[in-house]
Amino acid sequence: MALARDTRVGVIGAGAMGGGIAQVAASYGHDVVLHDTQQESVDRALAAIEKNLARAVEKKKITGEAAKETRGRITAGDLSALAGCGLVIEAIVEDLDTKRKLFSSLEDLAGTDAVLATNTSSLSVTAIASACSKPGRVIGIHFFNPPVVLPLVEIIPGLATDPAIVAEAQQLIEAWGKTTVVASDTPGFIVNRIARPFYGEALRIYEEGIADMVTIDWAMREAGGFRMGPFELMDFIGNDVNLAATKSVYEATFNDSRFRPTLTQQRLVDAGFLGRKSGRGYYDYSPGATAPEPTRDPDLAQLIFRRILSMLINQAADALYMRIASAHDIDKAMTLGVNYPKGLLAWADELGLAETVKWLRALQEFYGEERYRPSPLLRTMADDGFTFFTR
Repeated sequence: MALARDTRVGVIGAGAMGGGIAQVAASYGHDVVLHDTQQESVDRALAAIEKNLARAVEKKKITGEAAKETRGRITAGDLSALAGCGLVIEAIVEDLDTKRKLFSSLEDLAGTDAVLATNTSSLSVTAIASACSKPGRVIGIHFFNPPVVLPLVEIIPGLATDPAIVAEAQQLIEAWGKTTVVASDTPGFIVNRIARPFYGEALRIYEEGIADMVTIDWAMREAGGFRMGPFELMDFIGNDVNLAATKSVYEATFNDSRFRPTLTQQRLVDAGFLGRKSGRGYYDYSPGATAPEPTRDPDLAQLIFRRILSMLINQAADALYMRIASAHDIDKAMTLGVNYPKGLLAWADELGLAETVKWLRALQEFYGEERYRPSPLLRTMADDGFTFFTR
């Protein structure tokens, strides 16, 4: 079955991601079945969709009639209701065994030609697909939160995915108004792999006592132009979610030290300090809490910014070297998926590749750790005077 505008879409998991995906699909004319094992989750998701649509009407982005039609296309149902769906997107808990059990059961529930997609942010699509007798119809379609707002979607074929399904998935998701990038089935794909140092190196700087959290956040906004600092962003994402993603990439890369989680992350999660959703994370969000003030030292800000940026550029270069994605897709993913002010490879060109290598070599010499090793591609291109993009 070719994916088309009249394809019926099933969404499994009625959390923020699943509800958002359901709304996006319905907004572009698809009948959608939303399923979750918890009825309360379905009720919350439908209420959130109605609220989102009402807000869009108020802002005159859509008409009242369009909002009514979109909501009317979304129905709640049990797993058996997925039988007529040509595309089923899973957005459940980020646990490999749970996802594999679900996909194994979907083969009997969905039609034989249905495309089965996972919204996983870091788990192996190939491993999920291996639970199916027909792994060729399984693909990763990774939206970013909130799906209704953020334009990027990573398309991830597993080793057995039918190439025709990759093309169909791209075409369909782009018809939903999204921008797609294709990533190889590697830990964290593009964004969640490359972005790890934004958090990990910030935590390292904090743990070493170089700067406190609010100063690091201020430095990344002030010197780097990022919309949010790493600690602000972790609190927004959820420290449990961020730690799980870090652990997933670390374990899947066979304990590559560049992705190692920190004790600070683990302690906060153990304490239940999950960020904004729990009222406390790296910062206190309780009523009346006093916001801390940063140390507004421009030289310190530059040191923090250049150290974290050098690590990010190194990951982007390594992703290109390991053929995880093209240079254009890497920069597109980081600007559209996590709102970085510039594409990392273009940023490297602007600063000079040799400058980034200089920072990395200095860090590696000082700490004597493999986490700071310059990517072979970055090092070679810097030595030869090349850039990532032709000028």
